[in-house]
Amino acid sequence: MPNTRNITVMINGEPHSAEVETRLHLADFLRRDAGLTGTHLGCEHGVCGSCTVIIDGEAVRSCLMLAVQANGKTVTTVEGLADQGGLHPVQRAFQDNHGLQCGFCTPGMVMSLMAYLGENPHPDEGDIREAISGNMCRCTGYQGIVAAGLQAAEELDRGT
Repeated sequence: MPNTRNITVMINGEPHSAEVETRLHLADFLRRDAGLTGTHLGCEHGVCGSCTVIIDGEAVRSCLMLAVQANGKTVTTVEGLADQGGLHPVQRAFQDNHGLQCGFCTPGMVMSLMAYLGENPHPDEGDIREAISGNMCRCTGYQGIVAAGLQAAEELDRGT
């Protein structure tokens, strides 16, 4: 019999409760139990950044965190960014600047930038490159992603 625990995690403003194996990773909980497949699993070693989510305001690799460690915490995934009025400014900036191609890395990039811009609202190009340095993209060459980060910072600063 596997070791299990009951957990409740606030995900994108909604409580999600489940009995989970203590060894279940948060990324798997988000995808399987919460049905939020925007969090992608790439390397499963914390290197690629595709599984990045925001937990209590910090960017976290969900493939390296156990679901039981998120018990009682607030998790934001890429699905939780857009509101009924449309895309979040970071998402819109990715669209405007062609910051994605295959899209696999995009949720992790967006979430990393969300957390970074929340703490550093006036970045320059070097700051954006540093902020995404823990995320890998095999398609874009990063130019559009950096441009998206700069545009998003500007839009968030203006409150649009």
